[in-house]
Amino acid sequence: MEQQQPNQQQVQIQADPKISRGVYANNMVVGHTKEKFVLDFMNAFPPQGSLVARIFTSPGHMKRILKALQENVSNYEKNFDPIDEADAPQARVGFRA
Repeated sequence: MEQQQPNQQQVQIQADPKISRGVYANNMVVGHTKEKFVLDFMNAFPPQGSLVARIFTSPGHMKRILKALQENVSNYEKNFDPIDEADAPQARVGFRA
């Protein structure tokens, strides 16, 4: 758990019940511009799929997300077993209007 630094305010987060239930995603596409990263999470089950969440974040926050994910995967593997990487999707994933 991250320790609070002096003069930092604690932020109380409220979660909408619909969001806190979560969604399942088995695919992700990452895009970026100079100003932001876009993470599209999908539940892809050929021949179709659905976009279940889209996250926009700054490049600086993206670095923090990446670090947090790396640390958590490392901790998981220390406590359990090494994780086998999932196979890449066999079908091309794309959006349609």
